[in-house]
Amino acid sequence: MLQLARFLPAWMRNYPRHHLGTDVLAGVVTTVLVLPQSLAYALLAGLPPQAGLVVSIFPVVAYALLGSSMTQAVGPVAVTAIMTFSVLSPLATPGTAEYVALAASLALMSGLLVVAFGVLKLGFLSDLLSRPVVSGFISGSAVLIVISQLRLLVGVEAQGADSWHLLAATVAQLPQLKPATAVMGLAGLVVLLLCRHALAPTLQGLGVKPARAQAVVRVMPLVVVVVATLAVVAWDLDTAHGVAVVGAIVPGLPPLQGFVPSASDLGLLALPALIIAFVGTVQNIAMAQALAVKRRERIDANQELIGLGASNVVAAFSGGMPVGGGVSRTAVYVAAGAQTPLASLVAASAMLLVVLFGTEAFTRLPLAVLAASIVVAALSMIDVAALRRAWRYDRADALALLGTATGVLVVGLEAGIGIGIGLSLATLLFRASQPHIAVVGRIPGTEHFRNVARHGVQTLPSALFVRVDESMFFGNLRAIEERLGAELEAAPAVHDLVLIMSAVNRIDVTALEALTDMHRDLGLRQIRLHLAELKGPVQDRLQGTPLWSALSGGVYLSANGAFEALSPPLK
Repeated sequence: MLQLARFLPAWMRNYPRHHLGTDVLAGVVTTVLVLPQSLAYALLAGLPPQAGLVVSIFPVVAYALLGSSMTQAVGPVAVTAIMTFSVLSPLATPGTAEYVALAASLALMSGLLVVAFGVLKLGFLSDLLSRPVVSGFISGSAVLIVISQLRLLVGVEAQGADSWHLLAATVAQLPQLKPATAVMGLAGLVVLLLCRHALAPTLQGLGVKPARAQAVVRVMPLVVVVVATLAVVAWDLDTAHGVAVVGAIVPGLPPLQGFVPSASDLGLLALPALIIAFVGTVQNIAMAQALAVKRRERIDANQELIGLGASNVVAAFSGGMPVGGGVSRTAVYVAAGAQTPLASLVAASAMLLVVLFGTEAFTRLPLAVLAASIVVAALSMIDVAALRRAWRYDRADALALLGTATGVLVVGLEAGIGIGIGLSLATLLFRASQPHIAVVGRIPGTEHFRNVARHGVQTLPSALFVRVDESMFFGNLRAIEERLGAELEAAPAVHDLVLIMSAVNRIDVTALEALTDMHRDLGLRQIRLHLAELKGPVQDRLQGTPLWSALSGGVYLSANGAFEALSPPLK
């Protein structure tokens, strides 16, 4: 037994028994509340509704055993669902066996990539996607989700090669909408929006405690679904008035079948799988870290990736739908009192019982209400506040957010995130190529040096102190040379140039050659070059170079040391 225990996750080996009651309750509550969401996101992905239920079982178990977050909840998520639909719908008809096989291949490929990221400790690759780019991608994806659900919301038959053709077809078909479906869908949308934005404040105003008010808000989507289903049953809205419903759901678990994606599938799905892996990595790690901070815990980012990747690999053979860390699912999980991954195991067990014995209850669930729940969830993903914050603080990041969202909407998910990464890298290169350079002086009575344009400082008439606030590389040499030339031109009496290198982390070969040339040119003008506040690794590299051995000036531990050494002697 002791040998077997070594293979169990740490949380299971040292499980605190006083959490057992809250974890069991949280698992059951989470299962009940996310049932409509699981069905809805499967339909959003173009898969049979039972796929959303099945991938809420074994993939959840895989993450609970292999992930490192105590309270992260894994399952079907909106962004992954719309990405799956966007990628696969041009390749196969949604819902067909071919489409399901492609979805399973996508889950397998993205899962293996994420596992590889974790095993090779490549979690830092997620840093290629900045927060504004991720926010823009999710916001653009949310708009596409809303467009995809409009036809179901109002009950029209519309098809389109892409989201904008689908929107145009939906608008064109509005005169043929089904009144009963439209009333049910729009009523559900209004009720859900009111519950999300107004119910909690109203209840709190009536004296209900905030935690209890939030619990009521979270249960309302399930209440709406139940009421809508009872209305369909009571008035035969599906048969008498054409209200579309989920239909028969195959009970029980699908057989586990091994498969290997074909060479053609690998070629078609390689880029989408990589993008899903990147987006899933960023979202999962960011959410796990946020939860860990709140609970004063630590997570292992690479172990997180192994857990997320394994859950997708398992999903490929059980349900066939890519999964991820869901924001709303995790919120329900935490609010229900989950303390450890045991709650996930309980939730998976409860979902297994639903799949085995309870699927008949969903056969007459109206699609319009599921569409309404998806629209409400998608609207909450459009992060206008992030755009406002970015616009006020850094317009370049705001433009990256807008560019990514616009790219997603205009040219698609894959190209959109590529545009976002390109904009982020372009912004980074532009900033690095325009370094902040300050002429500095000493604040009287101190050893501190500050910008002469911002503070009243002491300077030396024959010495120019310049601080370069960026690593020196081929991309910013022109800006540095031009600024130094302008400052020396404006100070003809200067005979000593002191470069304060406190912010320089690296000097590349091109920059070294430029410094050597500048040192030679300064010597011809009878100006000595001094270096101050060099970082250890930078100095180590410079010490073996011709510049170091030929340096006309000194190397100083501090700017103040250079100031004292170059100050004229007191008379």
